[in-house]
Amino acid sequence: MSATAPRATKAVIPAAGFATRFLPVTKAIPKELLPIVDKPVLQYIVEEAAAAGAADVTLVTAPGKDAMIDYFDARADLDNALKAKGKNEMLAKVKAPETIAEMTAIRQGGAKGLGHAVGRAASHVGDEPFAVLLGDEWCHLDDKLLPRMIDLQSETGGIVLALIEVPDDQVSRYGVAAVQPTDAEDIVEVTGLVEKPAVEDAPSNLILIGRYVLPGSIFPVLEQTEPGSGGEIQLTDAMEAMRAKGTPVHAVVFRGRRYDTGEPVAYLQTLVELASQRDDLPGFNAWLREFSATLD
Repeated sequence: MSATAPRATKAVIPAAGFATRFLPVTKAIPKELLPIVDKPVLQYIVEEAAAAGAADVTLVTAPGKDAMIDYFDARADLDNALKAKGKNEMLAKVKAPETIAEMTAIRQGGAKGLGHAVGRAASHVGDEPFAVLLGDEWCHLDDKLLPRMIDLQSETGGIVLALIEVPDDQVSRYGVAAVQPTDAEDIVEVTGLVEKPAVEDAPSNLILIGRYVLPGSIFPVLEQTEPGSGGEIQLTDAMEAMRAKGTPVHAVVFRGRRYDTGEPVAYLQTLVELASQRDDLPGFNAWLREFSATLD
């Protein structure tokens, strides 16, 4: 292990997909901007990156999704209207996204897979290690998953993944890691990656979630990666190629709070859970209890 390797200070958020599971609303509104009451999913993710020290953020976007960058820009007419009405608290909330991170946007140029999307950030990231955060999930800041991953990548210089445990009957829906333990309880060495295996073929019940910390050396590998599953360039294939040639791959087994908005039911569950924790929505929890009692 290297004790002097640089730390990741840049993040890439692939956000160019059609979000077909949320159509028709995502025809006009990026899935990443769907609200959790009054704060979009994307803001939670950018905040997670910035809190881990990766406040230089590249969004990989597509036509029709420019609103994602607009959200983090100043809006002078709105600012002035709120000032004129003395709505200072609301103004502060509107201004807050402008200062979370340094935002850059690039177009993916076609739906060619996660590996292709990550590769499009090469010119901005360069040779440095960087984090990849998928745009439909995040982890509670207090649980410090991403800082733990960045620390580990700085020590190893290799690839660091995030894994969670799921019931055995769910493994066929995800990428699954073959692992062996290390001296640290929450860290494993990854010895192989399998995409959506049958339950009987799964090497573990540890699935990949949408957090990666990668060395800049992955970019030339992505350039040489041929289309794989679904005819797309897969990030998993590039990582597995690097592992097979000696790049160390470790993972943090995460047991903290994770919020998923990747499909409608999970989005609604996240929305209700976080809304129920807020003090500024009077009557919501009382209504929720009453409504829940009416359900079969």
